[in-house]
Amino acid sequence: MTVTDLPKVELHLHLEGAAPPAFIRGLAKEKKIDIAGIFDERGNYSYTDFWHFLKVYEAATSVLTNPEDYHRLTLAVLEESAKSGVVYSETFLSPDFCGGRDIGAWREYLAAMREAADQAERQMGITLRGIITCIRHFGPDKARETARCAADTAGDWIVGFGIAGDEKIAKPKDFRWSFDCAREAGLRLTAHAGEWGGADSVRDAIRDLEVERIGHGVRAIEDLSLVDEIAEKGIVLEVCPGSNIALGIYPGWRKHPIAELHRRGVKVTISTDDPPFFHTTMAREYDLLNQAFDWDDGMFRDIARASLDAAFCDADTKAKIAKKL
Repeated sequence: MTVTDLPKVELHLHLEGAAPPAFIRGLAKEKKIDIAGIFDERGNYSYTDFWHFLKVYEAATSVLTNPEDYHRLTLAVLEESAKSGVVYSETFLSPDFCGGRDIGAWREYLAAMREAADQAERQMGITLRGIITCIRHFGPDKARETARCAADTAGDWIVGFGIAGDEKIAKPKDFRWSFDCAREAGLRLTAHAGEWGGADSVRDAIRDLEVERIGHGVRAIEDLSLVDEIAEKGIVLEVCPGSNIALGIYPGWRKHPIAELHRRGVKVTISTDDPPFFHTTMAREYDLLNQAFDWDDGMFRDIARASLDAAFCDADTKAKIAKKL
């Protein structure tokens, strides 16, 4: 068995961002929607930088217009994850894209995704749970509406709340109400930070939103006192190396700080973020980390167990997944 064959746990995956390009192209063709400009000549997603990536992401998402689309999307995404050996995944879901933050419409979308997830678990052996995210660059007022959707559907399947989008717009403290609302509903909390906003964005998210996980968080390495704080508090980083390298945050795998963060006692996990956009899979992440840092099976097994420990699902689900690891 190679490291790529090991069972894996993924905690940082955007459902729409994981849509295979062929799936989105096919759906656009069915609906006669012209989004040809977001693909290159080989049919892959095409963008120039992170901010253009956000525009392409939203254009691809625009063809997903009803619950049935999301049912099909969920099955397509989980099929790709299962091929890479993922046995448990947490995916970011946004009521902004699923019914325009209307609670009634959101419930219909959620039911469709849950039905698809149950089917995938029966047929592919992969378990999925949802984390609702507000979109930072849509602003704090819309985030409150998203938080209300999250609180309304919190439970055994919607297990967390977070924030994604452009880190350079607004401050974490501007979203405090939304995170308090989600916390009071029993949801666990994560936040994208330390990808484009630097170490200060990580510190702000920890202080102002009181999250237990940070999406990305890798630029904390630029402030070693912050790294020590993260390690001491047991905050988990949802690290997406392939994403960081594809977007030019780091020039290559050996320059990525995941190994140094781990060496300094930080709990790191491995995820793909938006895999087809970054030409990656969980198996590829494992393979290239193995090549870059000479990590062995034991290291990857430890990370998978740490990822399961950090998962937001209930104890019974964790026990079931632990047997697969």
